[in-house]
Amino acid sequence: MMNTPQIAFLTPVAKKTADELYRLLPNGFELKIANQNDREEHRELLKEAHYAFLGGTHLDADLIQSAPKLKLIQKWGIGVDKIDLIAAKDRGVPVAITNGANASQVAEHAILLMLATLRKLPYARQSLIDGQWINSELRVSCSQLVGKTVGIFGLGNIAKHVIKQLRGFDTPVIYYTRTRLSTAEEARLNIQYVDFKTLLQQSDILSLHAPLTDATKNIINAENLALMKKDAIIINTARGELIDEDALVKAIQTKNLRGAGLDVFANEPPNPDNPLLKLDGVVATPHAGASVIEAVISVIEHGMNNIANFEKGIPLDPADWIVRPPAV
Repeated sequence: MMNTPQIAFLTPVAKKTADELYRLLPNGFELKIANQNDREEHRELLKEAHYAFLGGTHLDADLIQSAPKLKLIQKWGIGVDKIDLIAAKDRGVPVAITNGANASQVAEHAILLMLATLRKLPYARQSLIDGQWINSELRVSCSQLVGKTVGIFGLGNIAKHVIKQLRGFDTPVIYYTRTRLSTAEEARLNIQYVDFKTLLQQSDILSLHAPLTDATKNIINAENLALMKKDAIIINTARGELIDEDALVKAIQTKNLRGAGLDVFANEPPNPDNPLLKLDGVVATPHAGASVIEAVISVIEHGMNNIANFEKGIPLDPADWIVRPPAV
């Protein structure tokens, strides 16, 4: 067993997910799964690990240094803001993601949040539970998705799936991203490039799909919220810290913004007293955009294939590399 490559899965998971991890484990590998988000348990698991596979768990420089045998850090999904990439690079440990593995499912969730927010679904449900029949109120306070201008901030795989899934709703789509697409690709997707200010001003629905970086942190702040239409909504299935949450609360409370559909928060899980959870204009879910069994299987397969291929010296998809191996 001394030469058996070991995978440390650092994020606690439900039994069914653990079962899938073991079912999809490549032949010849050993897998150990963390029982809780405990730093000392992570440190112990990493001592003998050749591969670290993780979801939303923090992996800082100290933990990376505590893993002398580590060959590869494999991220579940695409967000790497909780991994110390500089420390990984300094150690010569590459970092890979599962690019595109759960994109369609997260996009589907973004559409769900658009519909639920425009139709005030949680408020309608709670009113029914409370014995109130509010259909007359909803007729004048809800809106349809069809025909609304959707603004896309960030244009990765998830955003492209959102655009594809919106086609049935006949929504004009505008977008802003750091690197503009070719005119041919814009025509293929039937989308229009605009600058960031115009994106804010023209969007009925602003859907966030950018990674969290120094440049994007709190980019949806009071100043930028003030540029948006008062009846607009914001959808965030990316990272909570893209939004200044205090500014968003104020904008909704003062009716300078209709509402928001949020799958992510600056702190997760959010404090139960977070005012965003108490506003009728907000639809909130617990970072569940990819929380469907099909996405679980897809991501595990993708990550395990990356690990198996890396062990065999088979090149990974270039789109999966965040920190490349020294020889790549």
